[in-house]
Amino acid sequence: MRFEDQRKNLVEELQSNGIADMAVLKAFARIPREDYVLPEYRDYAYRNKPLPILANQTISQPQMIALMMQVLELKSTDIVLEIGTGSGYQTALLAEIVKEVCSVERLDTLSLSAQKVLRSAGFKNIFFRIGDGHTGWEKAYPPYKEFNKIIVSAGAASIPQLLVSQLAEGGIMAIPVGESSAQILHVITREHGEVAIRQTVNCSFVPLVRDIRS
Repeated sequence: MRFEDQRKNLVEELQSNGIADMAVLKAFARIPREDYVLPEYRDYAYRNKPLPILANQTISQPQMIALMMQVLELKSTDIVLEIGTGSGYQTALLAEIVKEVCSVERLDTLSLSAQKVLRSAGFKNIFFRIGDGHTGWEKAYPPYKEFNKIIVSAGAASIPQLLVSQLAEGGIMAIPVGESSAQILHVITREHGEVAIRQTVNCSFVPLVRDIRS
């Protein structure tokens, strides 16, 4: 089956599993996941499962990416902070919807590979930082101090306060929180200066590792 047909089937699967945000579904329909997986896994690109990528990391399950993007209520005017560039797949999905994506990756190999793929795809609204995701967009360009939306693609032992401090008024953050491979997706909002936290679904992500070089 052609990748285009497999992509359409994945979108239909996401929709049947409760993803109703049309901007999110349209992004999944446009972004070729096969470009963001290792060559030996291209034939499995549209299975609704995580897949291995470089540096012994994984590309997240499409269902979980879609759910996190949906809870963020993404808008075309948003500036989004992404923690965990990975292979760049989620970065591309975000960049299809929002004004700008600022993406942080701890591993040089992953970031540089993702940058190459994303630039080849023609994206001009993505900025990159190599460093510790716990610190967010510190000392990076553009010099943003806060973001409309923040999405974290790794499990944090606790909610990093530096990330919360970079969430703008009216903003939303989605972050898996918990030990080991068993976490709960937390949705954090800032309204009238007050931060609210709610727990949603169980999830499983690689740990958000603190980088002593940062």
